[in-house]
Amino acid sequence: MQRIRLRYTKRGRLRFTSHRDFQRAFERALRRAEVPMAYSAGFTPHPKVSYANAAPTGTGSEAEYLEIALTEARDPDKLRELLDESLPAGLDIVDAVEARTPGLADRLTASVWELRLDGVDPEEAGRAVAAFEAAETVEVERQTKKGMRAFDARSAVVSLGLSPETHSLRADRPTDQPCAILRLVVRHVTPAVRPDDVLSGLRAVADLAPPVPAAVTRLAQGPIDAGTGTVTDPLAPDREAAPLLETAAAAATAPAPEGSA
Repeated sequence: MQRIRLRYTKRGRLRFTSHRDFQRAFERALRRAEVPMAYSAGFTPHPKVSYANAAPTGTGSEAEYLEIALTEARDPDKLRELLDESLPAGLDIVDAVEARTPGLADRLTASVWELRLDGVDPEEAGRAVAAFEAAETVEVERQTKKGMRAFDARSAVVSLGLSPETHSLRADRPTDQPCAILRLVVRHVTPAVRPDDVLSGLRAVADLAPPVPAAVTRLAQGPIDAGTGTVTDPLAPDREAAPLLETAAAAATAPAPEGSA
């Protein structure tokens, strides 16, 4: 069984698709592309697809990940092209590697988010960010299945800053009004701290309230470098392992030198 790991995006209006919507679209794409999927056992077999840490509905993303299991080997790049052609524009498969190391989900320990605040003056946003970062704790509330829950939104935030860009090329709603772009790096903890929770925290500490909902895009997710605070590529270990495994396989199949015992 071959396992392929894919990175996909949610862009433009497709950011409003739910995770369930994407699952249905992706399974249709698998059938259209005639991918030789492995299926689970039991009375209701389903394709072996593992999704990892999907972005909330309404947020865009450049870095969503999943893994599929195949019954026949396929070239990852060609498979990526076939699947991308079978999905609607906005749900784009942008990277594919063969899984050669364990624990993809365990590597997704942090995310980088871009928060576009239309109608917010950058100086006002900068003061709110400074107040947030200066606070030891920032308590916010979120409605859950078990009712309203309060938790600290500050401890999971690695960094929060004002982007020098006044307009984002990734933004879905360009405007002539003042606009602040925030860059947020947040660890994946329990309970999860989402961009909306950080926005609630900015409102709590500095009364920052954008006149329209923020346009939120996940730019990256993966392991976090403890020294620099940057989020790195979670598929890099699979790419790095490929030449090592190929070299080992070639050595194992090479004919023994003459005269060896």
